[in-house]
Amino acid sequence: MRYQIFDQNGMNFITCTVVEWIDLFTRTEIADIIMDSLRYCQKEKGLDIYAYVLMPSHLHLICGTEDSKGLSSIIQAFKSFTAKAIIKYLKDKSKPESRREWLLNHFAFNARKQNSGRQYQVWKRDNHPVYLHTPKVIRQKLGYIHDNPVVDKLVAKPHHYLRSSASNYRDGTGILMVTVMDDIWNDVGLLI
Repeated sequence: MRYQIFDQNGMNFITCTVVEWIDLFTRTEIADIIMDSLRYCQKEKGLDIYAYVLMPSHLHLICGTEDSKGLSSIIQAFKSFTAKAIIKYLKDKSKPESRREWLLNHFAFNARKQNSGRQYQVWKRDNHPVYLHTPKVIRQKLGYIHDNPVVDKLVAKPHHYLRSSASNYRDGTGILMVTVMDDIWNDVGLLI
């Protein structure tokens, strides 16, 4: 089933998942491809990021855009660029990667399975978007994003996880700048 982003300029919760839930982002250099691409999308494509977490096999975002092309266009370009950059990294034998052949074989297998005409498929096709329409839903997804590394027992506290916006919300620091949502804590006057 293909999910669609219905409000292309609204705030959405997006999940980008590596095929077969492969733990790809455990390698710092590959995780940096994702983080650098998110920065580029913020600066050059108008991607507004409110929260994120890059887990070993997937990326969660609360994001939106005011760009007329819409959020789908940005996410599609992000996934296309990062997939190509990851494959390029994996093919470079001077780069450290103990699972090089295994990863390339799995990405090639998934491309053949999808019959897409591509040689490799890194990302699952769907993004499982959820439109965030109330402060209550936003808070739920924000908590889910920040608690993800704790639930997976990667860290004891959400703000200890390096590739997450939890530290942005706790003390204003983080490796990726985000728009902190200070106004989602007050539901006065809203029908939920």
